[in-house]
Amino acid sequence: MRIRRLRSSVIIPAGLVGAVAVLGMILFAPPRVAAQAQTTSSSSPDLPAPAVRPYGPRTFSQPGSGAVIPGTGIPANAPGGQALTEGRRLFVGACSSCHGDRAAGTSQGPNLVGVGAATVDFWVSTGRMPLAYPTAQAVIKPPAFNRQQTLAIVDYVTSLGAGGPGIPGVNTSQASVSNGLSLFALNCAPCHTITGVGDALSSGLFAPTLLKATPLQIAEAMRTGPGNMPRFGPGNLSKQQVNDIVAYVATGVQHPMNRGGAGLGHIGPVTEGFVAILIGLGGLALVSYWVGDRAA
Repeated sequence: MRIRRLRSSVIIPAGLVGAVAVLGMILFAPPRVAAQAQTTSSSSPDLPAPAVRPYGPRTFSQPGSGAVIPGTGIPANAPGGQALTEGRRLFVGACSSCHGDRAAGTSQGPNLVGVGAATVDFWVSTGRMPLAYPTAQAVIKPPAFNRQQTLAIVDYVTSLGAGGPGIPGVNTSQASVSNGLSLFALNCAPCHTITGVGDALSSGLFAPTLLKATPLQIAEAMRTGPGNMPRFGPGNLSKQQVNDIVAYVATGVQHPMNRGGAGLGHIGPVTEGFVAILIGLGGLALVSYWVGDRAA
């Protein structure tokens, strides 16, 4: 029996088989179905109604005779006093080392008095705060507090001084996804990219991904402008425009329709060109192997 040998001039690229297998998984993955626009009303558990839970400094006509909550001058037995007491306890335990007991700021952290409920809620609910140690940029991570505890911290900080935006109401039931796409492309895509996956900025900073952001967090970010992000107040984006952007992110960014069957990251010719090169090299290698085998 004659044993055929592959010519030494034919070289199979290392890892080609694995790369082709991964490519097959990508190309034949089932397409995701676009989700419907999400609706978050001001009466949901995550978004307390302003008429029920007002944010800002609290005043009481009958202070009572009980002890006051330190730093606020509010009686502990006053309406809402229990939540403020719990909020202060959580704040002192997790935040005061950088921001001070009364949130006036230290050399390690900024002043929080007057920043508004939306600002405090955004940083705490996204897990960016509290920080285990100072970093160049706080990153999103699982929150350290549940929703009730987060709102208690919001209550305490906003009781120290008025100012800043309140927690916005978000309702995408009447939102325009197409208008949201236009607004997102103009105001958000230059940093977050049109796919919402985030991108690098200058000075070692980055625009975070929006793939797992909740509708409320997206609206709060627009109204408060965390980090290097510009702040979009009502004079820049109306409430309806904010709802439109939230609706687009919840559908076109977080649940895109892959009509071709495989999104490939939704970044167009970059991944498409890479796939074409990979398939071309793989095909060339197989042909070279076949020709060399027949000529042996």
